[in-house]
Amino acid sequence: MKKVILGLSGGVDSSVAMLVLKEQGYNVEGLFMRNWDSALNNDILGNPELNDDVCPQEKDYQDAKAVAEHLNLPLLRVDFIKEYWDNVFSYFLDEYKKGRTPNPDIMCNKYIKFDAFLKVALEHNADYIAMGHYARVKHFKDHSILLRGVDSNKDQTYFLCMLNQAQLQKTLFPIGDLLKSDVRRIALENNIPTAKKKDSTGICFIGERHFKEFLQNYLPAKPGNMVTLDHKILGKHDGLMYYTIGQRKGLGIGGLNEYDNDAWFVVGKNLKTNELLVGQGYNNPYLMSNRLIATDLNLIYDDLEENKTYGAKFRYRQQDVPVTVKKLTNNKVEVYYEPTRAVTPGQAVVFYDGEVCLGGAIIDKVYMNDEERMY
Repeated sequence: MKKVILGLSGGVDSSVAMLVLKEQGYNVEGLFMRNWDSALNNDILGNPELNDDVCPQEKDYQDAKAVAEHLNLPLLRVDFIKEYWDNVFSYFLDEYKKGRTPNPDIMCNKYIKFDAFLKVALEHNADYIAMGHYARVKHFKDHSILLRGVDSNKDQTYFLCMLNQAQLQKTLFPIGDLLKSDVRRIALENNIPTAKKKDSTGICFIGERHFKEFLQNYLPAKPGNMVTLDHKILGKHDGLMYYTIGQRKGLGIGGLNEYDNDAWFVVGKNLKTNELLVGQGYNNPYLMSNRLIATDLNLIYDDLEENKTYGAKFRYRQQDVPVTVKKLTNNKVEVYYEPTRAVTPGQAVVFYDGEVCLGGAIIDKVYMNDEERMY
């Protein structure tokens, strides 16, 4: 039997993935990843008194343990705290310092779940690793390709865009052919302990905590003016890092006599002046762009052709946008598309050819024709 070590998180998806692998005849072991330790990480910062409560991962570990025991399969527990800090959380903080909106889940997959995890699995003589992602992989003799999950509402290939061939060739996605409703049904029918557990939201190390309060522990806030594109001050912002392009909630703007009743949105950031740019209307012209430059291009298998139209996502769960590309030097790519709202630096642009996820890059600069958006 081929040996598979599965990332067992304590959620229903990875729990059912473990059951599926067992029923398929694999020799299965679970591995619980411990990626966050508030006390240790605060010591790294030299401030052990930070008001940062503990991530609820101990409860997740107990749930994972209950699932493994229910299925009569072994469970390992490994700390990746240093790797997570060095490769994911430090990146997360650096991007926010630049006023950008990072996607740490993509980096967690790249450096932790499919790198540090894979190394440990190979040390335990695994033939494959497996995760409870809604994605599919097709293995050929000399390469593997990444395919969208069957459940289009849960497809997670966006977050897997930075995987490489070596990682993908060693990976299985046991629930990629299932709908979320099927996963819940299978869990209930098999009395899996996590069958009714609520899906996790947000980033692991933040959990259900208030994002702004969490971030204040690690980055000092720099309040400034909230201004229109014609430089009229409408109020104060709490710090540019707390806002993202296209955001409506939390601006506190309204009832201004000289403006109509259209909703206000974040349309840009000026880091030099520490100003948050706001404008009215969901489809405010300043929120629209039709070109971007992205860095750190990662292609999983096939190359990008400059005379071909691909599908692309600029954020998770977005409908595919038709794009054409031009590869640049230094692993950069220029992407052209019809005017699209709130394309945001720090997020990933992920490329698709039909059902195949080709890879992605990190959005760096955004333009409407030749005018760079002040993001």
